[in-house]
Amino acid sequence: MKRRSLKPESESTQVEESLCRALLALDTVAEMRSFLRDLCTPAELEALIDRWRVVPYLLRGMAYREIHDRTAVSVTTIGRVARFLSQGNGGYQAAIAHHAVPDQLKRVQLKRVQPKRIERRRGRAAGAPGTASPAKRARAAR
Repeated sequence: MKRRSLKPESESTQVEESLCRALLALDTVAEMRSFLRDLCTPAELEALIDRWRVVPYLLRGMAYREIHDRTAVSVTTIGRVARFLSQGNGGYQAAIAHHAVPDQLKRVQLKRVQPKRIERRRGRAAGAPGTASPAKRARAAR
């Protein structure tokens, strides 16, 4: 959160509500795109886009690493989005319920977004060929 040495004229909650009303007042995707491009820096807009980009994959229950490989979004960001999908303020769920995500990308149960995590052992996915230790391979060969 931004720290200020001066106290602003109006309360943040009032301004936040005003911003929400401004967003709701826009009628078209083009108007919203223009508003977001005026409001946000390119980096801020990219961060918002990255967060939204991973939602359909999380809804399908895809592993974080696979989402990262498909989208180039960091695993940390993917985890943050997953946490807010399941434990946030309900904003992602509301957008999903209002059909902001195409139906074919949604999972039936939206409340339990639990992406599959890949277990890692010495840099390889567990269960992948060549992941057993030499001792385990020797026992298996007997």
